[in-house]
Amino acid sequence: MITPPTQAGLRWTIHDLEAFDLKEGNRYEIIEGELFVSTQPHLEHQRVCRRLTVEISNWADRGGGGEVFIAPGVVFDIEDAVAPDLAWVSGERLPLVESEDGKLHNAPDLVVEVLSPGAANARRDREVKLKLYSLRGVREYWIVDWPAKSVQIYRHTAGALKVAATLLAEDDLTSPLLPGFSLPLARLF
Repeated sequence: MITPPTQAGLRWTIHDLEAFDLKEGNRYEIIEGELFVSTQPHLEHQRVCRRLTVEISNWADRGGGGEVFIAPGVVFDIEDAVAPDLAWVSGERLPLVESEDGKLHNAPDLVVEVLSPGAANARRDREVKLKLYSLRGVREYWIVDWPAKSVQIYRHTAGALKVAATLLAEDDLTSPLLPGFSLPLARLF
């Protein structure tokens, strides 16, 4: 995380990022005005993202509908702008979510974060982003832990994202959001 160059308590906005010479290859996200910077992910992280993207894209192409985005910009407001590893938006909601600036400006139906090594990365995905996605109305949130070969599924119920299941490598990943989608997690890992 980068500390703001001025006084404590300063909140970052997307406009601040436009003023900086940002390092190529880093991912910059702002959540509740706090800046999070991460480096290029591990190759296994990228493999898991690719496999999951292919599986959901194939499901969508077979009639599931909607669209899958890899590391899309999701701009909820000027102090909340993130780039999840993967997002899926239903065909019905896509016109309400996609904006002319090439970013998503409302909650995707499904957001997936693949954990990167390190306590700060895990905290960001398991706590900070979970809270943001919950408040913004993401319907389902998957946290993929590739070293542990597990997927934690959160579903929006009673106004918040709550743990619905923790799946292991021998389980099949399914979702009510994706009718007919089924992925043996052994193929993912």
